[in-house]
Amino acid sequence: MIWCSGWKLASAVSNAGGLGLIGAGSMTPDIFREHIQKCKAATNKPFGVNIPLLYSYSEEQVKIVIEEKVPIVFTSAGNPKKYTAYLKDNGVTVVHVTANLKFALKSQEAGVDAIVAEGFEAGGHNGREETTTMVLIPQIAKEIKIPLIAAGGIGTGAAMLAAMVLGADGVQIGSRFVATEEASAHDNFKQKVVEAQEGDTKLQLKQLVSVRLLDNEFSDRITQMQNAGASIEELSQALGKGRAKLGMFDGNLQEGELEIGQVSSLIDEVKPVKEIVGEIVGEYENKVKCICK
Repeated sequence: MIWCSGWKLASAVSNAGGLGLIGAGSMTPDIFREHIQKCKAATNKPFGVNIPLLYSYSEEQVKIVIEEKVPIVFTSAGNPKKYTAYLKDNGVTVVHVTANLKFALKSQEAGVDAIVAEGFEAGGHNGREETTTMVLIPQIAKEIKIPLIAAGGIGTGAAMLAAMVLGADGVQIGSRFVATEEASAHDNFKQKVVEAQEGDTKLQLKQLVSVRLLDNEFSDRITQMQNAGASIEELSQALGKGRAKLGMFDGNLQEGELEIGQVSSLIDEVKPVKEIVGEIVGEYENKVKCICK
């Protein structure tokens, strides 16, 4: 949720009954601290942060979490052993995001409190294995002993129930909350998500780091380069720096990375967070009632 989930979105989700997460991947440490403090002021409910571990300032962000007494951290894109013990020793609940069974087991071994298993349908950075959520969740559920949170392709109450039936204890929803009034994404990007149809997202740049993007001129150019056998160095040069910010935050729909999941084809309107949470929970409860009849 880089460039999309600042304090406004995180606090709105928490106030609506979910667990809002601040996406730290797009924030320098000083901005990260500012978002945490503003989130504290905007909600008296629990909230957390997601810290991708691949950035040079991840360690400083972890220290800020402890200083600001953030209760929950979701780590991703790195080794869960790196900070788990340190965070837990300071009273922080730690959840790690993974896309396969191997790293789910390593995360459990590292001592995390829960695991997010993210299927191939998810937007943004993704697993190279291309395992779908429907396969990934039961595969991991039968092997681990800690709580499991399903992610990838979940944007409705029906999908939430399906994940629970497959063995998940909860769900993580990203793409649906991009198209909200509170998301910090550019309005151009939000509208592009609303307009997305089946097949408009593709997994790109697998040679570098797999990422699911909406089709645009940049994405098409990367596809052509890959089909022509471009090297890792050539792809890296074409990617450059700041592509995600350019597309998702600045609103350049042709030259930026537009990270979003396959569930975007089901999103047809930008709405307030509270309304979306109400719809998801309401549909989930209705589906449960139908099953129990």
